[in-house]
Amino acid sequence: MNRYAGVLLSVTSLPSRYGIGCFDQAAYDFVDWLEKAGQRYWQILPLGATAHGDSDDSPYQAYSAFAGNPYLISLDALVDEGVLTREECEAVDFGSDPAKVDFDKLHENRLKLLRKAYERSDIARNPEYQSFIRDNAWWLDDYALFMALKGFFGDQPFRAWPEDIRMHWGFAVDYYNRELYFDVEFQKYLQFQFDRQWTKLKAYANRKHIQIVGDIPIYVSPDGADVWAHPELFQLNENNESTAIAGCPPDAFAADGQVWGNPLYRWDYHRATGFDWWVSRMWYSFKLYDVVRIDHFRGFDEYFSIPAGAVTAKDGHWEKGPGMELFNAIRYRLGDVRVIAEDLGHMTDTVRQLVKDSGYPNMKVLQFAIDPADVGASNDYWPHNYNANCVVYTGTHDNETLAGWLAGLTPDAKKQVRNYLCNYDTPDDTLYQSLIGLALSSVARDCIIPIQDYLGLDNSARMNKPGTVGFNWRWRLLPGQATDALAQKLLSLAKRYGRANWDAINAGKEA
Repeated sequence: MNRYAGVLLSVTSLPSRYGIGCFDQAAYDFVDWLEKAGQRYWQILPLGATAHGDSDDSPYQAYSAFAGNPYLISLDALVDEGVLTREECEAVDFGSDPAKVDFDKLHENRLKLLRKAYERSDIARNPEYQSFIRDNAWWLDDYALFMALKGFFGDQPFRAWPEDIRMHWGFAVDYYNRELYFDVEFQKYLQFQFDRQWTKLKAYANRKHIQIVGDIPIYVSPDGADVWAHPELFQLNENNESTAIAGCPPDAFAADGQVWGNPLYRWDYHRATGFDWWVSRMWYSFKLYDVVRIDHFRGFDEYFSIPAGAVTAKDGHWEKGPGMELFNAIRYRLGDVRVIAEDLGHMTDTVRQLVKDSGYPNMKVLQFAIDPADVGASNDYWPHNYNANCVVYTGTHDNETLAGWLAGLTPDAKKQVRNYLCNYDTPDDTLYQSLIGLALSSVARDCIIPIQDYLGLDNSARMNKPGTVGFNWRWRLLPGQATDALAQKLLSLAKRYGRANWDAINAGKEA
């Protein structure tokens, strides 16, 4: 069995001159760095078009299950095309801190530049563009009109729009497609550029024997094109308003639980259609990625249903999901695709059985192993309890950084870590390295580690703190942090623990 390693880094966290990581040279340089480091995987966060405002530009609250984020379009590539100038890009204020994304500045300024590029392009005459919009019309037409309408109605949620278009009535759709023609075409242009640039970057990574691990949320945004155009897929009333919403129950981390607000699926409808929408979503995901991590996988066994309008999750209850019916349909239609099951959270025997029946590797996060009340280390997240069919992480985008987490442990919890490692001498500030070694040495087939953990960064580099808004998804890698020395360190670790990507290493030597 081949064992591999990878690095978790959001595309948005790459260095860039223009405020956010994107599909520019820094992305290609990072692929080269992964090749030098002997890594097999680059795991990224969802690439969807994020909503600006209360959602904190979360990649898990996107305007569409299919559309890409226009912020990721490389401005340098548009300069090379001749539709923007270097001076125009450099004159824009994208924020003053290279270590943080300023989403307010991006929202205000980046789309204006992209609009200039569209207006200067002769895109309508491009046969590649015509092919793209024809092949993707099944989702692109509704998405492009939805985004044009968002702008026309002052970024209001679609439920605040006039009834005729809020309800997606055909005559209203036709009317606004005519009235907002150039705005609709602009949105299609953005998706064409996103697709063309991402396809090129992914092909480059694959030629380097690097595989992309993508991430899709189980749910879609309540204010998104999917809900607006296809209300039949969701638990909505006759006015297309949610009757129940997603979240998670109260637990030790949140006394009131979490109210996410996403509309829940009408699984009876999906079942009656042979799960067509989900199969299409997975098929499209595998055009974008080599491996797909499904967020909140346990929701397919049971999902937590909260009455719409609830402020807390206390009145919610569990409902049965589609279970193996869905994954059998995906396997029948798409074959043996590569999925990672994000089964974290409230675990039950039925969830464990679904993961086992699916055959998908699940996730093991070392930070979840610590339980001072369990000195016998029976927790599923301790490596001696793994089987090979799993992916081990030191932490995820939702966790503290490894160094930050260790710094905040109680003396008893830290003692448990040291006892497990049989490590009593390593200074506290470098103990994170021993935990990285523990993950890499485990029996798990794959090991993926956030780059913040390899760098030993504290919690100022944390990507997301669930249940909070105002400062998430902003962290960025600074130029020069992913050094050749760090790549050699990762390569040495990958070789030591039998996880080296020899195809990439040998290709790099030949190059």
